[in-house]
Amino acid sequence: MLCLRRVQRSGALRQLRLFSGQPQGDVLPKSCEVLIIGGGGMGASSAFWLKSRALQLGRKLNVLVVERDAGYTSASTVLSVGGVRQQFSLAENIEMSLFGYNFVVNCGEHLGDVDLCYQPNGYLILASEKGAHILAQNSRLQNKLGARNELLGPEALRQRFPWLSTEGVELGCHGIDKEGWFDPWALLMGFKKKARALGANFANGSVVGFEWNDSGALSGAVVDDGDGVQRTVRFDTCVLAAGAHSGQVARLAGIGDKGAKEASLKVSLPVEPRKRYVYVLSTQGRNCPGLATPLTVDPDGTYFRRDGLCGNFLCGRSPNEDEEPECETLDVDHGYFESDVWPTLANRVPAFESVKIQSSWAGFYDHNTFDANGIIGRHPHYSNLLIAAGFSGHGIQQTPAVGRAISELILDGKFTTLDLSRLGFERLVNQQPMHEVNIV
Repeated sequence: MLCLRRVQRSGALRQLRLFSGQPQGDVLPKSCEVLIIGGGGMGASSAFWLKSRALQLGRKLNVLVVERDAGYTSASTVLSVGGVRQQFSLAENIEMSLFGYNFVVNCGEHLGDVDLCYQPNGYLILASEKGAHILAQNSRLQNKLGARNELLGPEALRQRFPWLSTEGVELGCHGIDKEGWFDPWALLMGFKKKARALGANFANGSVVGFEWNDSGALSGAVVDDGDGVQRTVRFDTCVLAAGAHSGQVARLAGIGDKGAKEASLKVSLPVEPRKRYVYVLSTQGRNCPGLATPLTVDPDGTYFRRDGLCGNFLCGRSPNEDEEPECETLDVDHGYFESDVWPTLANRVPAFESVKIQSSWAGFYDHNTFDANGIIGRHPHYSNLLIAAGFSGHGIQQTPAVGRAISELILDGKFTTLDLSRLGFERLVNQQPMHEVNIV
C-alpha cells in the first residue's frame, strides 16, 4: 500500500516522501545497555552522540532505538519547517540554538556526506508597541550570548523590506547571521545513518509497558513490534524521546500516578500532541518578497517564509488555547487559513492580498502544557530514566544540543557542554516554570 504524507516542498524537500510497505528495522534484541524510545530527531541525535562519544572514549556501548512510526509518516521532526534561530528569551534556548546552528553548517564534519539545504536568510520578528521593549530586551541577551541580530524601527524596516507594511509595528528584530532553515528530513536521516554506521540498532515497535526489578527501578520495556507478540527488552538506561507521545509513554512507567508514595512520581510528564497546519501558497501580486526574505513573524504569531526558487511561500500560525484542533488525524483545516492566517498575511504583505494555496500539511508539536519548553534530564525517582521531550515547536533546531546533552549525562554523569539543569523534571515537581517571553 502506498502512503503519501505530504507533497513536495521545493528547497526543503527535493522529492515526494513516498513509503511503500513497512520499512525494515533491525531485529529487536532481548537486552541493551541504552534503550531510546523514539527514533525522531531527539532519539536519533541521542543515539548518534552516544555512539560517537563512546567511540572517542574507547567504550563499547550497546544502543537500541525503538520507533513506533517506522516510515516517519507522522513524526514531528519531518513535518516541521526546519527553522534555526536564536530569538528566544531563555539563555538555554539561545545557547542550544547556537549549538544547533554550528552543527547544521558543519554537519559534514559530524555526519559525513549530508546536504541539509541550509538557507541562511534569518528571522524577522515584529513587535507592536506593547511588545517592543521585550523584543529589545531579548535582543540584548541574544547578542550577549553570541547571536547576531539588529533592531529596526518602522522606517528602517520599510527601507530594508519594501514589501512589508509596518502598520501596527513598533520594532523588528532581524537575525543577520546564524539563523535560517534547513531540511529536517535530511538531518534526521543523517543522524540515523551515522548512528547505525557506528553500531546503533534501530528497531520498529511501540513501547506498551515497563517492567521493574525487585528494588523498584525500571529494568525493561515491553515492545509490540506489530506481529502480535509482545517482547521485553532489558536495559540499563532508558531515554524517553517519544515526541508528542512522550506523556503517554511516561504514564506506562507510573509517572503521574496520583496514588504513588514518592512525590516526584505523582507529577505527570505534561507532554501531549498539538496539531499545527503549514500552508504552501503562491501569489501573482506585485512587490513580492524576494529570495533572501527572512522568515517573518507578525506580532500575532502568523509567520511566512520563501520556499525554494519557484515563488512559493510557507506560512502558518499556532492557534490560541481555545482554538486547538483535534489530534485524531493529520487532516488540514483550510478554513483556518481563510479565517486566521490569510487576513494577517494580506495586511502585512500587500502582495499576499491574492494568493493561491498550492499544498498543505499538518504535524504535531510535542507540547509541554506546563511551560512550553523542553524537559531534559534524569527523572528524579528513576535515576536510569532520562527524558528529552516537550519542545513545543522549537525542537528541530535543538536536536544536536539535546542529543549531546543526553550523551553527557549517560557517559559523563553531568552536563559538560551546556548547563541545561534548569530544564530538568525537577522544575515540574517544584512548580517553577521556565516560560519564554514574547516568543512564538
